[in-house]
Amino acid sequence: MAQSTLNQLAKAILAQPVFVHLAVVQPDGTPHSTPVWVDIDGDNVIINTALGRSKAKNIHKDSIVAISLLDPKNPYQAIAFGGRVIDVTEEGADAHIDFLAKKYLGVDTYPNRQPGERRIKIVIRPEKIWMQPSEN
Repeated sequence: MAQSTLNQLAKAILAQPVFVHLAVVQPDGTPHSTPVWVDIDGDNVIINTALGRSKAKNIHKDSIVAISLLDPKNPYQAIAFGGRVIDVTEEGADAHIDFLAKKYLGVDTYPNRQPGERRIKIVIRPEKIWMQPSEN
């Protein structure tokens, strides 16, 4: 079933420490998929990365992306969506990666930060959401 906003089930799954696969388009037109941590803010999905990484190089405002994930408690419950990047910012990105480290690792500070690393938050607005209903 396709929809245009995240429903309560999708938001509940994304609120868990679930890995999502982010697909972006590289300059040569080929896809690049990466597992990432995720956060939600209302109907938007937020990821965090460091400048210089492939996904950071291939994403800019208005980029079209795709995300897919499975509910860790029920792998027959799948969610996939295409969306558009509506913001890329360094503002608040360091605090955001610490928030994600708490969510995913249970630690207060992101332990893999590198000297001189510049973090960015990427805000994605889902546009077409597909959910595979549970088969159980």
